[in-house]
Amino acid sequence: MTSADRPAGMMVNVGLGAVFTAGIVFTAYMLMDSWGGASWVFGSVVSVVVCALALLRERQKTLIAGAGVAVTAVAVVVSIVTGHSMPQEPAPITALAMAVLVGSALRTLPLGPATGIALGGVLVTIGAWVDGRTAVTYLATMGMAGALVLGLSLRAVDRASRANGPARRSSWSSGSPQR
Repeated sequence: MTSADRPAGMMVNVGLGAVFTAGIVFTAYMLMDSWGGASWVFGSVVSVVVCALALLRERQKTLIAGAGVAVTAVAVVVSIVTGHSMPQEPAPITALAMAVLVGSALRTLPLGPATGIALGGVLVTIGAWVDGRTAVTYLATMGMAGALVLGLSLRAVDRASRANGPARRSSWSSGSPQR
């Protein structure tokens, strides 16, 4: 049973799905209003793909996390190459989804693949800085910093809980009162 199959894991994915959906729709609307034309299409497609990968992160963790970082990297490169004719990437929701993928990878994957995915996420964030200093860049940086800190912290907590073994249950927690 993966954590996505547990009720708490399912609720996290439902919440993430709601945030991702609202963020993609809001970002598309704001780009239609400010940039006009079809400027919102590329960023929306990238966001949908990376967000879907973030929601599927429990299945083939290394492949999915690597794919999410790769899709975001391609979007940043396209953003750099096209200059100011397209909005800057990664969009805030794409950056959030990539942070979820990186944080999850750091928490659950073996050290080698987790380090590679984290390094890829950091390089994507550096690429966003190459494209320019905007609110998008700052949001992507904060998301990546949060993913690195939270992913490594949860990895340490998981390691400590495995080392200590399962918590001892008192007679009260087993359902029979002491007399």
